[in-house]
Amino acid sequence: MSSNGKPNPQPPAAAAATNGAGAGAGGPPKMYQRPIYRPQGPPKGRRGGGGRSSCRFSCCCSFFWAVLVILLLALVAAVAGGAFYLLYRPHRPAFTLSVARVNKLSLSSSATAPALTDSIDFTLTAKNPNKKLVYLYDDFTVTAATAANAVPLGEATVSGFSHEANNITVIKATVSASALGVDPTAASSDIKKSGSFAITLDLETKAGVKVGGLRTKKIGIQVHCDGIKVAAPAPAPTKTKKGVKLTVAKAPAKAPAVVEAPSPSTAVDDATTTTPPAATTVARVCQVRIRVKIWKWTF
Repeated sequence: MSSNGKPNPQPPAAAAATNGAGAGAGGPPKMYQRPIYRPQGPPKGRRGGGGRSSCRFSCCCSFFWAVLVILLLALVAAVAGGAFYLLYRPHRPAFTLSVARVNKLSLSSSATAPALTDSIDFTLTAKNPNKKLVYLYDDFTVTAATAANAVPLGEATVSGFSHEANNITVIKATVSASALGVDPTAASSDIKKSGSFAITLDLETKAGVKVGGLRTKKIGIQVHCDGIKVAAPAPAPTKTKKGVKLTVAKAPAKAPAVVEAPSPSTAVDDATTTTPPAATTVARVCQVRIRVKIWKWTF
């Protein structure tokens, strides 16, 4: 207490302690203030988990829709193909080999690098059995080889054509080779200068289908003919000389001598009679294969 009789003021800390003591001793209660709510972000260890879940969901949805679209397209194609088959009843073209003839066959006697020179005629018939379908062929590449070891015998090209419905077309090709290098072992085993040997024939082209005004895209096809027996041509006969006989007729006196020449039909000088090679008549039904090319591979 000061000298003038007034109490001295207490420091703030002492006043706070006195008030606390009074409240604990039954003074008036303090008002509770509710803390302010502040939302917190996701834990650090699980940050981004919700984004990955949504990404997985969208990927699954995309895959599901892609599969559904593919199945629908396949169903539409199957229905269209079935309707096309019922309307047109399509059939593959038929190829038959009718004639094979070896005009020339020569194989050099070299033991290391023999050369082959030959010429072989082929005649095929192509039949379109369809009533409403027209086949459109590009140029054909024709190749021949021996059946045992596939020794090449040459190649040729045949012009393409339009194969009308219910039509039979004759295809003629001459496969030839000039000084073609071949394997000595396979050639000596397969190619026989006397007797017959087996060969194969292949025709490759691209073909499309025409139905009315609609044309399909052309795809590769191969016509394969096997089991063909051919024989080398017979050697040419030796030359024979028939003498030309001149007949001198005696004329009357003071008349010049008359020389009578032989008839052209009986007088032949240095004539050579050659026998054409015999044609091998075959009736081989060839196989028609579809050639599908995927990137670098052809099936």
